[in-house]
Amino acid sequence: MGEADSFFSNKSAKIFVAGHRGLVGSAIVRKLESLGFNNLLVRTHAELDLTRQSDVESFFATEKPEYVVLAAAKVGGIHANNTYPADFIAINLQIQTNVIDSSHRHGVRKILFLGSSCIYPKFAPQPIPESALLSGPLEPTNEWYAVAKIAGIKMCQAYRIQYGFDAISAMPTNLYGPNDNFHPENSHVLPALMRRFHKAKVEAAKEVVVWGSGSPLREFLHVDDLADAVVFLMGNYSGLEHVNVGSGKEVTIKELAELVKEVVGFEGELVWDTSKPDGTPRKLMDSSKLASLGWSAKISLKDGLIDTYKWYLENIKQ
Repeated sequence: MGEADSFFSNKSAKIFVAGHRGLVGSAIVRKLESLGFNNLLVRTHAELDLTRQSDVESFFATEKPEYVVLAAAKVGGIHANNTYPADFIAINLQIQTNVIDSSHRHGVRKILFLGSSCIYPKFAPQPIPESALLSGPLEPTNEWYAVAKIAGIKMCQAYRIQYGFDAISAMPTNLYGPNDNFHPENSHVLPALMRRFHKAKVEAAKEVVVWGSGSPLREFLHVDDLADAVVFLMGNYSGLEHVNVGSGKEVTIKELAELVKEVVGFEGELVWDTSKPDGTPRKLMDSSKLASLGWSAKISLKDGLIDTYKWYLENIKQ
């Protein structure tokens, strides 16, 4: 594997991880450092605003990174997407365009662009293969974000076709882990459940009420598994098509809630409010392409939840 050798052999290669403070970026930094990479390049938003083209251009001209992992993005839940659609489309398009274009202009050897499973049509086949991209209408609630991410995939492809630039894209499934967002209003299902069970345990509540029937199936991937896959793809993949990154394991929301309850140690009742909506019945990514390259997830959901709860207790002010 000449390509793998070239990425993994030079541990002092300069690697720019954009978005290093987020859930994904922080995990990628941890992974690279654990492998002995010792020349990581990171900038906070205050130090470098990726939406400003001239600032990004001069950063690349000065620093000249060899590799780039683009994990910086404006992210949020349904409410945020509905309230700030202009931010979600404009900020993400600006970040991607500036970083991908400057990477090409300043001799970056390879860039990996990170997207999200929300790029796929609302009624995509399950499990969702890479080929489902642009095969139908998007979920209206987050189409601003999804359109930006699709543009990022297409930009990587266009720069590969026109310039021979080694730009690849990875689309992860639902992620969780250290540095996740546990905000009461706008966190995703897994951290929201953890926060609620913890609060109930601390307050010695009798029950926790969860919306819906608990029957929808979801897929979760620990962010350290994603970081492992990102590093694997940097060394082993160079292709036009984006690559799905999932655990391949499905769990019902009911099973998830019971597992979180157990890990947190809440002793009360778990009550399902079936008058509330369930959402999509099934959402799973087809990660067989990545599996055929030789990568699979390693962290079980229970182990991942234990790790995440430990981080939550140590880092979230009660």
